[in-house]
Amino acid sequence: MLHPDRLFPSDPTTRAIARRLYDGVAGLPIVSPHGHTDPRWYAENEPFADPAALFVVPDHYIFRMLYSQGVALEDLGVPARPGSGIRVETDPRAIWRRFAENWHLFRGTPTRLWLEHAFETLFGLGAPLSAKTADLYYDTIAEALPRPEFRPRALFERFNIEAIATTESPLDDLRWHRMIRESGWSGRVVTAYRPDPVVDPDYPGFRANLEQFGDLTGEDALSWTGYLAAHRIRRAYVKSFGATSTDHGHPSATTADLDPAEAEALFRRVSSGNAAPGDAELFRGQMLTEMAAMSLEDGLVMQIHPGAVRNHNPGVFERFGLDKGADIPSRTDYVRALKPLLDRFGNERDLTIILFTLDETAYSRELAPLAGHYPALRLGPAWWFFDAPGGMRRFRDLTTETAGFYNTVGFNDDTRAFPSIPARHDVSRRVDCGFLAELVATHRLGEDEAHETAHDLAYRLAKKAYRL
Repeated sequence: MLHPDRLFPSDPTTRAIARRLYDGVAGLPIVSPHGHTDPRWYAENEPFADPAALFVVPDHYIFRMLYSQGVALEDLGVPARPGSGIRVETDPRAIWRRFAENWHLFRGTPTRLWLEHAFETLFGLGAPLSAKTADLYYDTIAEALPRPEFRPRALFERFNIEAIATTESPLDDLRWHRMIRESGWSGRVVTAYRPDPVVDPDYPGFRANLEQFGDLTGEDALSWTGYLAAHRIRRAYVKSFGATSTDHGHPSATTADLDPAEAEALFRRVSSGNAAPGDAELFRGQMLTEMAAMSLEDGLVMQIHPGAVRNHNPGVFERFGLDKGADIPSRTDYVRALKPLLDRFGNERDLTIILFTLDETAYSRELAPLAGHYPALRLGPAWWFFDAPGGMRRFRDLTTETAGFYNTVGFNDDTRAFPSIPARHDVSRRVDCGFLAELVATHRLGEDEAHETAHDLAYRLAKKAYRL
């Protein structure tokens, strides 16, 4: 299934250059600075239960496509909300067969590239997946999973992962990270600070979250000064578990820089349930600026992931909860939205703010010019809908001429399905090598420089940007 020249340019001369560049980076260690793998996997190091639990149930890239074609989420084993009364399929072979019967839906998608890479390199499967081969696939994978070499830590080492960051709420007790640390295992699994549950007034249970935030920190998190102190305490706590970054999934890139009295009054309104229209957005914007100030103090790299209309499908959200493939891109302004934050912190060389987008039209118009000017800004790569060969190529096309390569931060795999991590990095390395090969073939870059740049894009930039 895996052609050695996949994703390389079709022109023979350029393809040969891409091959040489790729050969120099294919075996580099993986730095995975932002992901959604479960730290419990590495803590307990138990075998993955079955093929469906490994590939289908946790991966919204898979089940959202199947759902779009009429396959019910409950028939794919996706857990329903407690108390919903929904009967969820528990037979993993039945789930796998439904997936295999619909494999054709993934033609041309990055999901197919990632899965075929895992099927062939991990399990030696070469025949295409289909209804006819569903049981062959299932039995082959199920037979392998109990073996020691397929446990999470062994796969971590086999994948040549140097470091991986998971993403936790400030209300998380980090028990799994503690277990990893106390186990003595040498794999580097760190957390990241995702404060949305206590920063976004529209987040479910916001008031109760603030109360829990105060209980965890010993601060009065219902007062403005206590609330900010609680953030500093929890940021220090996640740093003690290796965190090097924060992550902010706001609906927009809005920032604000209110004077202290205005900020305190705004906090009183949103925390008491007496918010006026627009207060939630203003508060989120103020907190991005507050988080930037704290990052300048404690050195945590700041990631902003705006522009997703979260849980766009209320029926799915009500029955199945968060992160079920219904986060939809929206148009996003950056030039005006980020100005209050940049006016205060944009010139800080010791601060790193990594910007992501789901609005590709913003890359060349806004993001590349901003990152090409402000020392504090870097561009994150294409993610979610655009972490695909076409999206990766467009990212380079739209940003390189203005921001260059070195105002970007390498590759971010943003994965939930563990076996897709090496596949995603392989796709990124191939696309970048193809892009660099064209610069060499058109005499805009020497091949020696292209080799160095390929190494930077695959490895060094992520380590540097995320301070890993």
